[in-house]
Amino acid sequence: MSQGREPGLTSLAVAGSWRGIVRLYLRAAHRLRVEGLENLPAAPFVIVANHSSHLDALTIAAALPRALGRRAFALAAGDTFFTSLPLATFAAFAINALPVWRKRTTARDIEALRARLHEDGAVLILFPEGTRSRTGAMGRFQPGVGALIAGQPVPVVPCFLDGAFEAWPASRRLPRPGPLHLRIGTPLHFDAVAPGRAGLAEVAGCCEAAVRELGGVQAEG
Repeated sequence: MSQGREPGLTSLAVAGSWRGIVRLYLRAAHRLRVEGLENLPAAPFVIVANHSSHLDALTIAAALPRALGRRAFALAAGDTFFTSLPLATFAAFAINALPVWRKRTTARDIEALRARLHEDGAVLILFPEGTRSRTGAMGRFQPGVGALIAGQPVPVVPCFLDGAFEAWPASRRLPRPGPLHLRIGTPLHFDAVAPGRAGLAEVAGCCEAAVRELGGVQAEG
């Protein structure tokens, strides 16, 4: 494991306190229910989920058991969360965010994420729709998720979060109380899928289908 990225005791304590506060908030304001924690494998692994709210990453990260929560990083749009130092600092602290620059992510960026998975035993939280839903309906998963996963011996855990759009849609500045229900599915494996256009599409399609099944959501069209 890379020693350069090991957190200190103080940062671990602060991060643990923050996760505790978030859990208390989610229980009090959103009556969070979590199903399927037994499906979580040992790290490293990747979580893929639907995306309709800023509550999504907070909820998924907070729902992880403590040992996994310390290793969790949410991939966040760089052009939204890393446009200023205060916003970037909050995103990095609140959800351990790592920036992904839409439309200009390079092969080197993907390799860096793979290295973090394997060397640090990380848990990466991805939202393959690419942006928050503005209607609450789940969108198509973009093939870019396959660039990280195809051919890699890393489990992929599908999740569906219900209620986040109603609690904190993109049209609201602050969340409102409302129930949240997180369903965690059984891991998927894509180590036998060859990288390439067809492989990337296969990974994205399989991940999307698994997340839709968890939420009982039919594909459009």
